[in-house]
Amino acid sequence: MTEQAPAREWLTIPDLVDTLGIGVSRVRRLIEDKHLAARRIDGVLKVPADFIKDGEPLTELRGTLIVLGDNGFNDDEAIDWLIQPDEILGTAPIDALRAGRKAEVRRVAQALA
Repeated sequence: MTEQAPAREWLTIPDLVDTLGIGVSRVRRLIEDKHLAARRIDGVLKVPADFIKDGEPLTELRGTLIVLGDNGFNDDEAIDWLIQPDEILGTAPIDALRAGRKAEVRRVAQALA
C-alpha cells in the first residue's frame, strides 16, 4: 500500500484498565473474545485507542474482527486492515466504523476472502 496511515494512539493493558475501569483479566478476556484486538509493539501488548469509544470497546468492532478472522486474518493483519486507509471506503475501516458505517465495512471485509 503506497498511502501511509495517519499516526494512531496505542493503549497498553494498564491504560485500558484505567480507561475501561476494569481489571487486567477482564481486559485480556475482551481481547480473547474479539471485543478488542491487540498486538505486541516493542514487546508490550497494545490496542489502538480508536477501538475504544466513550469508555467502552467499540461495539461494531467485534463482528468485524470475527469476519476478518473467518477470512483467515490474524490479529496483526486485522489491526493493519482496520487502521490503514481503504480505497473502497475512502478512509480507514476503523474510522468508517466509528462513523456508523458498520454494514459497509463488513461488506468490504467479507470481500477480502
